[in-house]
Amino acid sequence: MKPIKTTKNVENISSSTEEEQPLSPVARMFHESDSTVYIIVIIGFETQLNPEVIKANLGHTLLSQPRFCSLQLPDEKRGGELKWVRTEVDLDNHVKVPTLDPNMDSPDMFVEDYVSNLSKTGISMSIPMWDLHLLNIKTSDAESVGVLRVHHSLGDGTSLMTLFMSCTRKLSDPEALPSLPMNKKMKHGGSSGGLLQYFIKLFSVLLIYWNTFVDVVMFFITTFYLDDTKTPLKGPLGVASTPRRIVHRTLNLEDVKLVKNAMNATVNDVMVGVTEAALSRNLNRKYGKIKKEAGEAEGHNNLPKNIRLRATHFVNLRPYLVKEDVSEMIKSSSKVKLGNLIGYVIFPFTIGLRKDVLDHVRSAKATGKRKKASLEALYTYLMAKFFIKFFSAKWASFPTQTTLWYSNVPGPQEEVTCFGHQVSYVAPTCYGQPNALMFHVVSYVNKMKIIVSVDEGVVPDPHQLCDDMEESLKLIKNAVIEQGLVDCYDY
Repeated sequence: MKPIKTTKNVENISSSTEEEQPLSPVARMFHESDSTVYIIVIIGFETQLNPEVIKANLGHTLLSQPRFCSLQLPDEKRGGELKWVRTEVDLDNHVKVPTLDPNMDSPDMFVEDYVSNLSKTGISMSIPMWDLHLLNIKTSDAESVGVLRVHHSLGDGTSLMTLFMSCTRKLSDPEALPSLPMNKKMKHGGSSGGLLQYFIKLFSVLLIYWNTFVDVVMFFITTFYLDDTKTPLKGPLGVASTPRRIVHRTLNLEDVKLVKNAMNATVNDVMVGVTEAALSRNLNRKYGKIKKEAGEAEGHNNLPKNIRLRATHFVNLRPYLVKEDVSEMIKSSSKVKLGNLIGYVIFPFTIGLRKDVLDHVRSAKATGKRKKASLEALYTYLMAKFFIKFFSAKWASFPTQTTLWYSNVPGPQEEVTCFGHQVSYVAPTCYGQPNALMFHVVSYVNKMKIIVSVDEGVVPDPHQLCDDMEESLKLIKNAVIEQGLVDCYDY
């Protein structure tokens, strides 16, 4: 979802003053037993990796960030509350270059297993909580693979993506900075506009307050009572500590934009609609199998009625930025403000087989529009800070009642190089979250990358979920064309 507009960055800690600072309340949330979350970024490259070149460049990029060269140690003066303490960084403790057999049978599965094994472990708090794994092995979609693992207390997806951008340059112009798709600055109208304009603005404000009230009530009902339906995708309590299988699939971003323009929606609306359609297909197949195993007849629609399935949908709370703001930040990684300025909304999916597959996108668009006219994300962020500050981080844990986590981050619009290595794809995701399933979508040039992180004990077929996402986008695109919602020259 698009960022919530705020007038003040409530976690705008300058890099120069971060030393010896306590961890922010949200950063402390990511150290709780049910939400010890790590961010994994899988980066494919078009060339073999040169470890020495990468190490030489880390000193003035990642290591210019205090959080990447600071320990998280208890502060006895604050009752053991964690604080940032600068330390000397030995890159050999952080950069891993395993010796690999270039002729192995299945390099794709090797990389998948390698990342899955990382999710079985954490990073010692005796060193800054990040590491980088350089895998010089050719896969089906890259000549080599880098895997960056970062504890979520260091920063959220948006700040880490900006930091990654500071390490890159355009492939077409090695001296030029890459660019991210930016939101337009809000245009504030003058005081004039007449009585009608005044009532429209008043109605908009009242609508935001009403929607926020409803969402806050639903948030408390969810927290204390309302659990999602126990579907084959819903994990039990305690899945935060289980290993994850992480897979990804590449879709055509132009197909997504075709649907977006035809339905007057956003890219996020389309991808949420595709996700809803894919979840419906996947669950229908699973319930059909359950019926078959029980000796019942498997039909076209095997879904139970009134399935409640919701996502914890994360929202960037940073103020709207223009291109110049981001360009200034990525000129030097030292100007990138790391932190966790994120809230979340409880986002409902309507699970069912639709007669018109475009209804999935219409539903996602309507719900997304409704959530944007609410301060729910800002509320969840501020409530988390309040409970952590005055009570305990355990009071501010992420909801376990939802079925999945969902997040999206915009990536570079042009092909880029990272320390001289051409990037093929970027695939970020997480492990350690209290849900058995997470979807993450990120754009890069003309590609839309889908990343699925699952607890295999609950969701043993993550590749099938990717197939369902791919097939759902295809069906939605074809429906847009068949219904004449686009001109022939658009495709």
